[in-house]
Amino acid sequence: MTLLNRPKLLSLEEILPLTNDPQLQQKYKIVEGNLLGNLRLGLLLQDLDMLAGKNAKMYIDQFYKDVRVVTAAIDNILIRNIFRANRDIILKSRINYVGKTSMEVGIRIEQDNKHIATCYFTMVARIGDINNDSGAELPSLQYIDEDEKIRAKKALERKNHYLDEIKNIDKPLECEDFKSLFKLYRETQSSTFNGKYMDSFIMENWERTFPEYKNPNQTIFGGYLAKKSFELASLCSESISNGRSIVGAVNRINFYHPVLIGDKLKYTSNVIYTSGPFICVESNIYRIGRGEKKISALTNSCNFTFINVDDKLKALNVEKVYPYSFEDYLKTIVAKETLNKLLMEDSPLLLKDITKDTNIGTD
Repeated sequence: MTLLNRPKLLSLEEILPLTNDPQLQQKYKIVEGNLLGNLRLGLLLQDLDMLAGKNAKMYIDQFYKDVRVVTAAIDNILIRNIFRANRDIILKSRINYVGKTSMEVGIRIEQDNKHIATCYFTMVARIGDINNDSGAELPSLQYIDEDEKIRAKKALERKNHYLDEIKNIDKPLECEDFKSLFKLYRETQSSTFNGKYMDSFIMENWERTFPEYKNPNQTIFGGYLAKKSFELASLCSESISNGRSIVGAVNRINFYHPVLIGDKLKYTSNVIYTSGPFICVESNIYRIGRGEKKISALTNSCNFTFINVDDKLKALNVEKVYPYSFEDYLKTIVAKETLNKLLMEDSPLLLKDITKDTNIGTD
């Protein structure tokens, strides 16, 4: 048996045949009709996670029999073109890089010969009982041609960039950040202030995890959690939207702790920043373990960027939201910085295309 030890040998492709399958179309639609952008991205996130896990298992199963594959993170998903719920979606997956116990799986999403988005999943190999497991060491891949070397290099750059962000998470605020926060504070102290605080736009939901949700690891699929988190975030964005709220970017999703069958989950979503037509939403998932009475862990942390548009995809500005607590102010800074980075991207993005003729706020 030939060892699959090069990225080009570790590729998969799946097609969601929406064009000629009315039942599948119905499953993936948000509302009735053929509106542009009328596709359930949360459901697609679940599909992407399952494909990434399958791709990772292609490599790991060559060396281990009883190793679990779990999703550690989903890197930024930047939407480049509008989704259509009545056209086939093609998912092209490949392992870009293998580290000591983890790997990056890249998935390109295409529709009508257009590049819709690319996403990167960090998948981790775990061995042993779920309550006492450890990382399973993996052999390295061979990067032979130039394309394989470039993909591996970019995967390492993404990993190191995230690690650098974690190191700098408690860095002192820049002078401009203080100025921006003080300006917001002054606005809220005005006698004529009638704005709304961030806590006016919070949604929560609870659920218990049942055996039907489990994956082969006897835990809950990361994609299922991403789907549920996104769906609540989408509803939350609509609480401030005066039109349609469509997704422009899925910012990094981190998976911190496994969710077991029987756990109770608390989902929270909060609009943390708005600017022009943009709505930034933070979503978190907390778990209460079986037999426990209090929240024991933050399981997931997600951030999403939505665009407020009319039925013809013309951008519409939304009202400004204001931080109240010091923690809210810090969230505002991070969300503003993230949005500005997205708008400075060199590559074509849906959120830039839709809003190119719109004046974007700077506060």
